[in-house]
Amino acid sequence: MRIHRKFNKVLISLSICLFMTVNSFSQELIIGEERIEPGIILIFEGAVKDVVMPESNNLSVEQTNVHIEARVNWDITNIPYGTPPAGFVPFLKISSIVYNQKTGLKTFIDLIPHINLIDNFHYARNISLPGEIDDLYTVEFKINPPHKFDLAFHKDWIDKYGKDLFKLNSFIYKNVDFEEIAKANRN
Repeated sequence: MRIHRKFNKVLISLSICLFMTVNSFSQELIIGEERIEPGIILIFEGAVKDVVMPESNNLSVEQTNVHIEARVNWDITNIPYGTPPAGFVPFLKISSIVYNQKTGLKTFIDLIPHINLIDNFHYARNISLPGEIDDLYTVEFKINPPHKFDLAFHKDWIDKYGKDLFKLNSFIYKNVDFEEIAKANRN
């Protein structure tokens, strides 16, 4: 039993090292990090443009400057009972507006669920920046809770947290510099 516990600790340590190594090779710009109750972590990123399928509703790499992402997961502590720590939070409606601070031009996008081998489930979209890649941008993210027809709540949840997963949230980040990410390519 003691050897089994030791082996599990070694396995967990190796898994963390592998995760950190894989993520260190993925180039991403952290735009912002937030926490909303009841224990949801939001990480907003500008990532390197990527091939995303189906092509019918995703910009091609040739038409794209960056890949805007929102990683939305449960925290690992202070979360509702029964919640999977670090698990993906589904059914959200997330949009972003990217404002060019120099010209005033803007791009509006809906972030849709994506999956890859680095972040697993996340919300994202390839975009063309509304201006030059070396311009500065203001980026706004709007996080809408699931619609009442997308998620049902049991009485125990309603009694403790109410009839919404959370209220609408909006986060604004100024002076975002996408230049390095926009010039990068995935291998």
